[in-house]
Order: sequence, then structure tokens, then C-alpha cells
Amino acid sequence: MDILKSLGHPEEILNLFKYKIAGCRSVMPKLDYDSMSETLRTCYAYLNQTSRSFAAVIQALDGELRHAVCIFYLVLRALDTVEDDMSIPLETKVPLLHDFHTFLYQPEWCFTESKEKDRKVLEDFPTISVEFRNLGQEYRDVITDICHRMGVGMAEFLEKKVSSMKEWDKYCHYVAGLVGIGLSRLFSASQLEDPEVGRDTELANSMGLFLQKTNIIRDYLEDQQEGRAFWPQEAWSQFAARLEDFAHPQHLSSALSCLNLLVTDALRHVPDVIAYLSRLRNQSVFNFCAIPQVMAIATLSACYNNPQVFQGVVKIRKGQAVTLMMQATNMGAVQSIIAQYSQEILQKVTITDPSREKTLLILNVIREKNLSPAALSSRAHHISPVYVSAAMLLAALSWQYLNATAGQPPGGADMQGH
Repeated sequence: MDILKSLGHPEEILNLFKYKIAGCRSVMPKLDYDSMSETLRTCYAYLNQTSRSFAAVIQALDGELRHAVCIFYLVLRALDTVEDDMSIPLETKVPLLHDFHTFLYQPEWCFTESKEKDRKVLEDFPTISVEFRNLGQEYRDVITDICHRMGVGMAEFLEKKVSSMKEWDKYCHYVAGLVGIGLSRLFSASQLEDPEVGRDTELANSMGLFLQKTNIIRDYLEDQQEGRAFWPQEAWSQFAARLEDFAHPQHLSSALSCLNLLVTDALRHVPDVIAYLSRLRNQSVFNFCAIPQVMAIATLSACYNNPQVFQGVVKIRKGQAVTLMMQATNMGAVQSIIAQYSQEILQKVTITDPSREKTLLILNVIREKNLSPAALSSRAHHISPVYVSAAMLLAALSWQYLNATAGQPPGGADMQGH
């Protein structure tokens, strides 16, 4: 079935065969479990149990950064589990979210009242917190700070709807931008990346916002069916009396106008994505960051002006996803991918679309940024065959990873979920 969907795309079919062959012959990155403490081994077990998309790419990171990002992920997964659990009354949940960062330094703290599927990370939080305390101070400071700020932000939006476009940015900052900022600070703390990567919070925030907005746009129907609403009222109220009206065929024209407005807003983060990726020097960090971003712009292209957003699930083909994962190993390739999907969106812009001028403007900004000398010269376009092989192995780490990412940019359901 995967190959049938890629008919008409010969490169995708070839890459699917490569992927399937590599997937049969390769394994997850070899971790030295014998040298790990029992609690650290348990943390990696929890990582694989709770992450649909992040387990493989985290374990492909270099050196001690791998452990720091693993613990960062689990701490945020525990925090997110509290926020998601509708069985926890607000009078209990709000203080939990505000104080969660303090539990990292309370060896015995755990929470046993959650009904969520990932409740194990709360019930056995002492295992996670002890490994947090085993990290270097430079990593602990980052994780504590991000956990605190995210908990406060989550509490703010518990009973507050996303009304203005400014609040949409704020909500996405709390649940995704802060993750981008935290990861960037961890990259710099590991010395695998320059200090500037961690200091430039504006670019790091944009990395998270681009992924989160893509998720929110794509998940309109699923969120509506589950009683959630993340499309900002300032946007949808221009075209409908109620957000749920977009699911009805008679409102399709208005729905597409709102959809295209939000895609255009998400695209304004792409120049920052290009600037951010251009600064990265470590191959494992580059792969970790670039793959979700190219998946996101491919997904946005698939969503733009697409009625299917309001009727079902918009997915990129698995062959397409595999090809993106295998290609996104250097800045030149990433720029080519961004140019390709930007052109696809451009070809879909209609004369009558209310956001037409803004869409054309941001697409032109992306094109100019993509061609800027700074971006073009930032990373060598040539990558050694060793890195190409590593990319193929990364793509073949797990079929479960592809099942998750074929329909969404990785990161959205895990570290940057809404």
C-alpha cells in the first residue's frame, strides 16, 4: 500500500525499498546499557514506551547530550501528563503545574492519581528525578527553568481559549517554543554547538512555533471531534460564526479561507528556521532539528487550500516521509526541500483568496532567505558517505516512527504536543 501511494514518484519508491532493506538489517543505535545505572536504563525504557517519534532520534544524538535530552523529554512528558489529565481537579492541577519544577529536587515525590496512559512517568518519577540530579549543573539549570515556565504557561491556558493571533503565538510558545529554547540551550551546554545557538531565543522559539502551528492546523477535525479548539478566534471569526461550522460542506469556501490564513501565518517562521539550521555544526544535532522542520513544511503544503483538512486526516506519503528523512542531512538539501514545497504552495494560491497578498509576500521572503549568501555558505553542501549512511540508518530506526510521522511532523505529539 505504501508503494502504491508513491506511484508517480519513482524516487520515493526507490527510497522505500532502501528503507525497508535497511530496516531489516539495522537496529536502534547501540547504547552501552552495561555502563548505565539501573535507573538510567529504566529512563530509556520509559522513553521508548512513551515516545512515538522521539525515542529513535534522541538515541542518535552524540555524547552526554543524549542523556540530557532523554531526561528533558521525560520531565516534560510527566508535566504534560498532568496537564492532559482531565480527571485531576483544577484546584489540584494548577498548583501541580506551578510547582512541578520543584519536584525535580524532591527524591521521593511521585503522583499516583493520574488516569492517563503515560501515568507511569508520574508514578515512578523518583527514577527520572534521580537521573535528572545526576546530570551536570549546566543541564539541570536549563531543564528546571523550562519546566517552571512551561508549567506556569500550561496553567494559564487551562480555562482560557486562544482568542487573538497574539495569544496563539503565546500558547504555542508555552507548549513548543519553550521546548525549542530548552533544546537549543542544551545543545550549547554540551559544547556540540556554539553558545549563540542557545542564546538566540527568538530563532529557537520560531522552531517550536512552526512545528506546533503545523500540528494545530492539520488537526482541526480531530480536535473538534474531541472537544478541543486551538484555531485562534481572531482568525476563524472573520469567516464563520462558530469554529465547528468549518466541518460542514456548505461552509467550505470560508473554511479554506481561514485555513490559508493560518498556513500563511505559520510560514512566517520559516525564515527563522533557515537561519537557525544554518548555524548548526554537529551532524546528529542537525538531523535531530532538520527532519521535523522539513516534515512540517511538507505537511503545510499538503494542507494548504485542501478541503480534506475539514473531512479527514491530511497525511504525507510514507515514501515522501522516508525521502525527506534521508535527504535532510545538510543545509543545501534542506533549502532545496523548502524551495520545493514553497513553490507547491505558490502554485495553489488562488486569485480570490483573502490572504493572497500576505501569502505571496511571505513566500517571496522565504525565497530570498533561502538564496541568501549567509544561508548558502553556512554549512557545506557536500556530506560524506558516512553521514549519508547514518541518515539511512536513522530513517530505518523504527517503522513505528514512520507511522507517526507520515501524518505529522515529529515532535508534535511528543515534546511539542498540544
